[in-house]
Amino acid sequence: MINIEIDGKPVSVPKGSTIMDGAKQIGVYIPHFCYHKKLSIAANCRMCLVQVEKAPKPLPACATPVMDGMKVFTHSQQAITAQKGVMEFLLINHPLDCPICDQGGECQLQDLAVGYGASESRYDEPKRVVVNKNLGPLISTDMTRCIHCTRCVRFGQEIAGIMELGMAGRGEHSEILSFVGKTVDSEISGNVIDLCPVGALVSKPFRYSARTWELSRRKSISPHCGLGSNLVVQVKQNRVMRVLPRDNEAINECWLSDKDRFSYEGLNSEDRLTRPMIKRDGQWMECEWQEALEFTANALQAIKHKYGARSIGALGSAHSTAEELYLLQKLMRGVGSGNIDHRLRQSDFRGDSYAQGIPWLGTSIADLSQLKSCLIVGSTLRKDHPLIAQRLRQAVKNGMQLNIINPIDDDLLTKVANKAIVAPSLMVKILAEILKAAVEIKGNDQPKEIQHLVSSTNVSNTASAFGIASSLIENSPAAIYLGNLSQHHPDYSRIMLLTSLLAQVTGANFGLLGEAANSVGAHWVGAIPDARGLSTAIQSNREVTGMNAAQMLGLGKDSADEACRAFILMNVEPEFDAYNSQLATKTMESSEFVVSMSIYKGNAETYADVLLPIAPFTETSGTYVSTEGRVQSFNGVVSPFGEARPAWKILRVLANLLGLEKFDYETPEQIREEIFPMGMDISQYLNNSMTNSEFNVDDSDQQRLQRIGEVPIYQADPIVRRAESLQLTQDALPPKAWVSSAVLERLGVAAGALVRIKQGSESVQLEIACDEKLPAGCVRIPCAHPNTTALGDLFGEIQVERL
Repeated sequence: MINIEIDGKPVSVPKGSTIMDGAKQIGVYIPHFCYHKKLSIAANCRMCLVQVEKAPKPLPACATPVMDGMKVFTHSQQAITAQKGVMEFLLINHPLDCPICDQGGECQLQDLAVGYGASESRYDEPKRVVVNKNLGPLISTDMTRCIHCTRCVRFGQEIAGIMELGMAGRGEHSEILSFVGKTVDSEISGNVIDLCPVGALVSKPFRYSARTWELSRRKSISPHCGLGSNLVVQVKQNRVMRVLPRDNEAINECWLSDKDRFSYEGLNSEDRLTRPMIKRDGQWMECEWQEALEFTANALQAIKHKYGARSIGALGSAHSTAEELYLLQKLMRGVGSGNIDHRLRQSDFRGDSYAQGIPWLGTSIADLSQLKSCLIVGSTLRKDHPLIAQRLRQAVKNGMQLNIINPIDDDLLTKVANKAIVAPSLMVKILAEILKAAVEIKGNDQPKEIQHLVSSTNVSNTASAFGIASSLIENSPAAIYLGNLSQHHPDYSRIMLLTSLLAQVTGANFGLLGEAANSVGAHWVGAIPDARGLSTAIQSNREVTGMNAAQMLGLGKDSADEACRAFILMNVEPEFDAYNSQLATKTMESSEFVVSMSIYKGNAETYADVLLPIAPFTETSGTYVSTEGRVQSFNGVVSPFGEARPAWKILRVLANLLGLEKFDYETPEQIREEIFPMGMDISQYLNNSMTNSEFNVDDSDQQRLQRIGEVPIYQADPIVRRAESLQLTQDALPPKAWVSSAVLERLGVAAGALVRIKQGSESVQLEIACDEKLPAGCVRIPCAHPNTTALGDLFGEIQVERL
């Protein structure tokens, strides 16, 4: 530690710290523009000039390292004169347009100009004007206001991992601009809006819609990916106007993904369902809540009496709150049916009987930054988990080795130590190879089940297998994470078992990257068909079991034995959210009764019988359990839209109409107390371990074309699908059928041509495109898009025909 003095106050700071670090430690504010705690030191704005004893001239506080015995004066006459001089130069060319600037009222330059600026300018010459740049649908520019702090440039290089903005020219002719003809397309690009200390970069969707002093600021939690990002939701006249990050170093730091930042537009969509509706004689009629709920209860009772309780199924979304999912499963088990699930995109449920606990990340989110080796299995990481990808990029800078097993070789914008890009059908094989290599490196002193599996595995060890195994063994701490593609994979149970064994051999942590905000919470509250083997919040009727999502939607061997005749859908759109959207749509259309509890009308009018408008996360209170097992509760920030009601209230009244007991909740806090009793720590029930199951590794090569069906970043859930600005980005372009040049040659078509894609009984027409990084025999076609919902399994056999 080094002892210094700032404005007469002694302070001890670590060696290598700057004057700015010491000032922050004792609460002394030094004006600045270019400095930011998460970015490298640039020292180009010079606003933080301070006086240092015995120094011949003022020094920048952000870039001056401390020395023992140093005396610093931040508000001496010399420092103030220097800071005022810098401010005068910054304001020379700055436009006088504060009244129409979106940054007005929350502008750093505006604030500091009050303290350090003159009442009038001495500069009489013409001011410079800079042409605005088109940076895409999310960021609006007014570059004449730019003061060249380069925060946006450094953010792209250091945090986003890609230099999309740069500074050209020198002196007064400097300009921040993107590459010729390019827009800013990073999945975390919106953070440059927060970083910009002036009004040069502002939010395009929010621009000119409200002034900052008109907005109420309320805390909330993101409902999208499993990270659980902390939000500040800004509201005007009962309407969500803007979403900003709320600092939490343990979760999202000071960043926010574009999905979390701009998805609020979907909350104000014209597709919002505002009143309950019933279909009578093929016609949709608006009605009162009492009529809709009585109609629903009577229909469910009729189905139960006719076919039995197990003919009713419920599908909930892991984007719903824990309270809502808890009441949904409680209602179903109260009726006598265990047909309840939230895992619509999962296809392999064999691992349920071997699970030892609730699947989770396996470590805290903050621990990702400390890893020295990491293996990601089956994930479009940047798109599925933008801020986890950002943390891993920073870890790679600090020496971590990143290893990848994936059917897609997208650029992760960081150095990858080892990677195995293989067809989905070969992912189990490559994992077995890595396990075998790890056993050879560590020696044969392994548990019998691992030795048996390795000895019975007829696979050859490749260079990448040895490289990945060595990386995990030789670097500690290490971790293995399964991404969304792995969790949707038809061999998910084998992938999970092999990775858990690999973690056991190498000493690495093992976990799952949670797909949705409540993937962990949905397990905890029992929104799964069989919760007997897990410690969950279920208080009663735990023995009532039923079909999983795949079986309810007609997928799997057991589905024909006991078909669901009626469905309760909560916050899901099966045609977008299911593993096999073709089959899911047909199942809904052929059902005798479907009640859709939804935020939006969507396509539910084609298959549902009752539409009940529910409130999104901004209009209700609830709890999310993030992928790291962190329990975070939040309150509603606006009143429900139209006649929408919180889903927990709808389920409570529906249960009362069905004559179920213990549904006398008056507040969501009562439900929360039942799910999370005072002092309850659910972390003790989080466990990714599996009891071993014997299986053989298939060594056969894939002969037919196989689909790689990933979920696009802006099609993942109902709210994001309706965010207009996000749907204008590069990541939301219409899907194409991506194949390697070898497949193009085999099909006899040229890139850019239209082809017919057949899967099951349906077909679609898409443009075919070339991606040399794809494995042989694979066609990459995204799901959850209107153009591809007619297709079937995400990883099934697929046919491509010339038109």
